[in-house]
Amino acid sequence: MPYTKIRELIQELGQIDIGEGTLVATNQRVAQAIETPVEQLRNWVKTEQPNVHVDETPWTVKGVKEWLWVVAHKAFCLFRAADTRSRAELESLLGTEYSGVLSSDDFSVYNGYRVAAQQKCLAHMLRHFKSLIKSPGKNNTAIGEAFVDLINDIFRNYRSFQTSGDIKAYTEWAGEFKSQLSVAFNQWIPKAGATALNLLSKLRDKYDQWWYFLDHPEVPPDNNLAEHSLRLAVTKRKISGGSRSLCRFGHTASLLTVVQTCRFQQRSVIDFFGEALRASVGHIIPYPSLIPFSAT
Repeated sequence: MPYTKIRELIQELGQIDIGEGTLVATNQRVAQAIETPVEQLRNWVKTEQPNVHVDETPWTVKGVKEWLWVVAHKAFCLFRAADTRSRAELESLLGTEYSGVLSSDDFSVYNGYRVAAQQKCLAHMLRHFKSLIKSPGKNNTAIGEAFVDLINDIFRNYRSFQTSGDIKAYTEWAGEFKSQLSVAFNQWIPKAGATALNLLSKLRDKYDQWWYFLDHPEVPPDNNLAEHSLRLAVTKRKISGGSRSLCRFGHTASLLTVVQTCRFQQRSVIDFFGEALRASVGHIIPYPSLIPFSAT
């Protein structure tokens, strides 16, 4: 955030007497000003969205591990400061049930959550099979190589579909891929050791969750949108070492929400902060909204 511009704006509005170097006071004032639009986005996200991507990362607050959650979509990004990595936090974000498609990794909290459908992240599974290639065990190398090839084929064809938009070609490829997948399961499950069998059983037993994208190409086969959204937060965490209080952790989540959502919506972050600060003075003008314009 260009600190000088924000500091000058707050001084102009007469809200705080800010001297040189008081970055904390500036951030607190901005965080207070944006809380209304962030809260509006929190409430809106719980309504019917077709597909969201969810992930979480550790965050240290005074030496104690907390968790930063993210709900991402191509048109918005909501961060939440949380105490735990539990189902309760997921339900606080999306409600006790969700009417859309939830994209996530295979963390146990997402399993059994009431949703219309799920898409597990095949990029995570690709890393597991790459590790399997290098690990000792019954047929691990052959099984790992076979499924690395299959998953790489997925990403090649999905990228091609995103570029061309050719749904007919995608549907034909998806039908052929399902047959290849069935053959691979039949071939390798009887020959798998414990580690490989665990991976293959997940892919087979949770078929609707791992392979949802084959019949619904509007949903990607990975959770990269959430993972990439967390990179901004992870970079800040590495620089700052975390937060000094739970209050500042909450402020960080709100600030990250505005920054990343504005990026997704190709809006000026500084302009948004300025509008929010002006709206917070006397509440004469409305707060700017983070809700995608197409939904308002």
